[in-house]
Formats: sequence, C-alpha cells, structure tokens
Amino acid sequence: MNILNSKLLIIKIGSSTLVDKTDNFKKDWINKLIDDVHFLIKKKIKVIIVTSGAIALGCKLLKKNKKKLRLKEHQAIAAVGQIELMNLFKKSFLRKKIKIAQILLTLEDTENRRRSLNAKDTISNLFEMNIVPIVNENDTTATSEIRYGDNDRLAARVAQIINADTLIMLSDIDGLYSKNPNQFKDSVYIKKVTEINESIKRIATKSISDYGSGGMITKIEAAKICMDAGCNMLIGSGTINNPIQKMIKSKKFTWFVPKINSRNAKKRWIMGTIKTKGSIFVDEGAARAIINGKSLLPVGILDTNGTFQRGDTVSIFGDHKKKLGIGVSSYSNSDIKKIKGLKSDQINKILGYSSRGEVIHIDNLVREEKNEKK
Repeated sequence: MNILNSKLLIIKIGSSTLVDKTDNFKKDWINKLIDDVHFLIKKKIKVIIVTSGAIALGCKLLKKNKKKLRLKEHQAIAAVGQIELMNLFKKSFLRKKIKIAQILLTLEDTENRRRSLNAKDTISNLFEMNIVPIVNENDTTATSEIRYGDNDRLAARVAQIINADTLIMLSDIDGLYSKNPNQFKDSVYIKKVTEINESIKRIATKSISDYGSGGMITKIEAAKICMDAGCNMLIGSGTINNPIQKMIKSKKFTWFVPKINSRNAKKRWIMGTIKTKGSIFVDEGAARAIINGKSLLPVGILDTNGTFQRGDTVSIFGDHKKKLGIGVSSYSNSDIKKIKGLKSDQINKILGYSSRGEVIHIDNLVREEKNEKK
C-alpha cells in the first residue's frame, strides 16, 4: 500500500479544512496542497480534486449564517460561493502553471449510467489536455430529496466512475480511531480496515465542524463505496501543510483496502448482468482480437441485434453465433449500424462526434471463460 503506486488519485477537501475559524479561505494551506498536487503530477499520477467550500465562501461574502439557511437561500449562496471558490483555486494553481476545470455534479449525474459515462469521458479528456478537474456538488440545482449533502460520498462515486486507484480524504483528524480522539484520551488509532463491518460502523463518530456537512459516518459510507469498487481510500490529516507529501513520509493515516482491484470490481459488475440489452456480431479478425484480450473496434463489426443505448450491456458473438463475451457498449445500436466496418478515425465524420475509438473497451469487456487465452 503506497500512495505513489496510484495512477489516478482523488483528493477530497472538506469545508472545515478549506476555511478557517474566521471564515476565510486558507490560501497558504491551499498553496501547499497544490505543491503536493504538482509533486504527484511530476510522478505521472493523474489528480482530481473534490472540494466543498462554496457555501462557506458564499456565506462569508454575503454575511449569512450557514446554519440558518433555507434550501432556496442555500442554492443561491452556492452559486455565489462557487465562483469565489474557483477563482481562488485558479489563482493558486497558476503558481505552478497548472490549468484547472470546474465540474459540478448532482446525485442524478452519478447514479444514471449514461450521465456518469459522460462525466467519465469529460474527465478523461481533461486529463489528455493536462488539466486538473475540480469537482463539487451542484448545490444550485440539487434539492433536499436529490442531493448528496456531503462531498465524501460524492468523492467516492467519482472514484468509482473514473476507476480511481486511491481516494484521499483530508480530515480534521489523522485517521480512524476507536473513539473520537478529541473527546477520549484512551482512543485507539486504527491503521488498516479491510471490511466495513458493524464494529467499524459503531465506532464512526461525527467530527466537530462548523461548516462541513460530513463527519466520520459519511467517510465510512464513502469507504464502503470505494472498497466495493476496488478503490483504496485513506483518511489523513488536512490540518497540516503539504498533507500529501507528509502522509507519504510519515504513513500516518488509515487505509481502507479493498479485496479486489478496480478492474476486477468493474468486471464483476458486468458479469452480474442478468439480461443483456442486445447483441453485436463480429468477424473472424475481431473475434481473434477479443480472445487475445483486445478491445472491440468498429472495423470488425458485422451487425447488431436488439435496441440498446450507450452504456448498456450487450453480448458479443463470432462465427456460427459462438458467444465471445459481454461488455458495455460505448455506442447505441443505431450508431453502431452507421459505423460498422469502418476504421476508428472515421467515426467522427459519420456520427458528428466520437465517444471513443473502441465500441467496447477491453476494460468494459468480459470474455467467456472457454474463450480466455491460455
């Protein structure tokens, strides 16, 4: 378990970490954190930041008390604070000549398969342009019924969507303890968690925070989401400067370690599909490529059967209707009919857009066991 072994890493920053007790943005601390991000990028690690703080900064600017806000005021103040938040991040990142992008998500965006794939594609494209995505919940459109309410679970869902290796939760304490360490001197530090059982749930207590809507309970819920997706999660102190580099040196944090890696977790989800939405029929060359562990390209597709959309699970058949496997399609059946037999670089010309060069990427494809290459 090593942070530097990650290829894609998410850093979650809470309001209590981002804003001090006088309601001001911690500019010096953020600058040090961005030094850490720059350090990770130099190590060829892709970084996403999930941040709170829009409400806190909006309240500061408009001189409002967060605890007395109604939902409509909450939404309006989020709109004001989000601009302030991104402007502060932009100025700080410019020190290291790092470009950033804003991504605002709702609960519906992460729970809807098609919309989550759109979010994944956007983030992937930002990485290709060497841009760091800054993610926050879209509080302006979220309602009390359809919202996360905290960014711990949002960060975990982003980790799941983008297949991140590690999610780092920066907290006001340096890990998970048997009791709240701010209240009990006999609390015991827990270094590693491999299962979210009843014992772990019981010891999760809310941290003291004026602005944060999360706490240890929501962090444990986030850990469960991450572990089910095959993503490592750690909780460490965000109260110190250069928190990431200091964690790497001191190793003082709590690891939540999944039993499976992210790729196997995703393939387990695909294998659990009871009924596929349609079928894709491929030629001999494509069949051989799939057996050899390659993605399915449009050039090898002969035809489709059934009606399915992007993000749906489909069956793949070769000669004589021999089933080769199942996978998640990047295109609808109607679009595949337009691009079948074509090279990947012709997709944009025919469809007017290109989701990706592969109709089914190997990461989204599970081969039949009898077809697995020995």
